[in-house]
Amino acid sequence: MFEIGNSLREARLRRGIEIVQAEQATKIRGKYLRALEEERFEQLPAETYIKGFLRTYADYLGLDGQLYVDEYNSRFAAGLEEGEPRPRRSAVRPQGRSRRLERNIVLVVLAAIAVTTVIVISAWNSSDKGAKAPARHHAAKRKDVAPPAAYLTIKAVGGSSYVAVHRNGPAGHVLFAGTVMRGHPQEFDGKRFWLNVSSPENVVIEVGGKRVQLPGSQPGVITVTPTGWHTG
Repeated sequence: MFEIGNSLREARLRRGIEIVQAEQATKIRGKYLRALEEERFEQLPAETYIKGFLRTYADYLGLDGQLYVDEYNSRFAAGLEEGEPRPRRSAVRPQGRSRRLERNIVLVVLAAIAVTTVIVISAWNSSDKGAKAPARHHAAKRKDVAPPAAYLTIKAVGGSSYVAVHRNGPAGHVLFAGTVMRGHPQEFDGKRFWLNVSSPENVVIEVGGKRVQLPGSQPGVITVTPTGWHTG
C-alpha cells in the first residue's frame, strides 16, 4: 500500500512540472489534478473519471497508471456494502487470470482461423497454378515498392513516455495524447505538429527521416515544420 496523492505530487515536483503545465498536457482541469494529489476524490465528477484521471496523470508523470488505479480500487472504490472490508490487490487476481484465459482462447481461435485460411488458399492455388502464377509475380513486384515514410515518428526506447501531439500548434487538433510504449511507435503524416514530451530521455523522435536530439531529461515542447524542427 502507498499514498496515491503524495507519490503523484512528489513525481511532479521531481520533474519540475507546474500544475498549469500538467493541465495543458493531460487536458485534465487543474483543480482535479490537485484533488488527486490531496486524495480528495469526492471532489471529482464520478468514479469512472477518477480512474481515468489517475491513469492519465500517473502515465504523464512517468509512473505506472494501472498500479494507481489498482491502489484506488483496493482502498476507495465505491459499491461495497457498509462495513464490508475493502479488497486488497490479491483479491482481484482471479479476475486477472480470467482475463488472461479469455485472451488465450481468442488467440487460439484466431490461430485456427489463420491455419484454415492458409490451407484453403494453398488448395486453391495448387488447382490452378498456371492462372495464378502471373498474379503472384505481379504481387511480388508490388511488394518491392515501399510506402512513403511518415514525416513524424515517435518511438519509445529506454522506457515509456507521455506524449501529446497536436496538428499545427498547441491549439490545433489533438492527434495523439497518451503513453508511447516500447514496440508501439506512433507515426503521423503531415508537415506541421506541436509536441509535448514528458520524458524525452525515453523516446526517439524522427522528423523527415532525421533523428531529433532532445535536450536534457525535463518535459519539453517541440515544434515541427516542413523545414525541420525547433524546441519551444
